[in-house]
Amino acid sequence: MKNFIASTIANAAALAVAIWLISDITLTGDSTGNKILTLLLVALLFGLVNFLVKPVVKLLALPLYILTLGLFTLVVNALMLLLTSWLADVVDLSFHVEGFWTAVLGGLIIAIVSWAVNMILPDKD
Repeated sequence: MKNFIASTIANAAALAVAIWLISDITLTGDSTGNKILTLLLVALLFGLVNFLVKPVVKLLALPLYILTLGLFTLVVNALMLLLTSWLADVVDLSFHVEGFWTAVLGGLIIAIVSWAVNMILPDKD
């Protein structure tokens, strides 16, 4: 359970940094508490997408991973961020990523920040 909470906090922090750095990744809300709640819900959604969809995409794209020596990871991360943006729109969360290249840059920032936060947070169950 602690691992799940730590992972959600890491995702929320990484998403917050990406929203802060990139103007085309937006999170809107009328109050700070509402924005924090939306950010946590988007982080949960992002974690769910990464848990359910990303392994299947990685398996299907294995030849591209080998061909590009792993750089295809940036494309897969961008697609997961775009899928999260689409799902957030479906469930009426105010999170949006504008365009593929914004998602590539956002995915890179999220991967770096999430790695750094996971190094700090404990990962024991």
